[in-house]
Amino acid sequence: MSDEHPRVTWDGKAISPDPPFGATVVVFRRQPALSILLLHRAHHGAEYEGDWAWTPPAGARQPGEAVADAAERELYEEAGLRVPITACAASATEWAVFLAEVGDREMIRLIDPEHDRFAWVSPGEALRRVAPEVARETLAKALACIDATMKESE
Repeated sequence: MSDEHPRVTWDGKAISPDPPFGATVVVFRRQPALSILLLHRAHHGAEYEGDWAWTPPAGARQPGEAVADAAERELYEEAGLRVPITACAASATEWAVFLAEVGDREMIRLIDPEHDRFAWVSPGEALRRVAPEVARETLAKALACIDATMKESE
């Protein structure tokens, strides 16, 4: 494993030494308008708006864990959701990206202490809030996957 990747998560859990090191799940709903779920990380306090403050549900893959299992686990741990996920072409070798569509009545529950609040925002607002640029680029690719998914279902 490269020295660029931590061997443990922020809370001390082991991270897979092999890529993909983790997964992001971009959760979206179509009604009342297309919106994206973002979670606010509690690490730097409720007022923090810098890098990694707002992200879709995401997290590290544990050693030996399948990447889709990691994505489903993180989605439940961070947002309390157990919904189907689908792989997205935005995935990179080092980090996988999945999509999850939910209805407008789906309940979000922040289960772990990593996040202090959540917001449903427009795709444009999601791109404005998500930083650094590497995270924003991944989100932009995921939004293109969402657009393709919506066109296929029309």
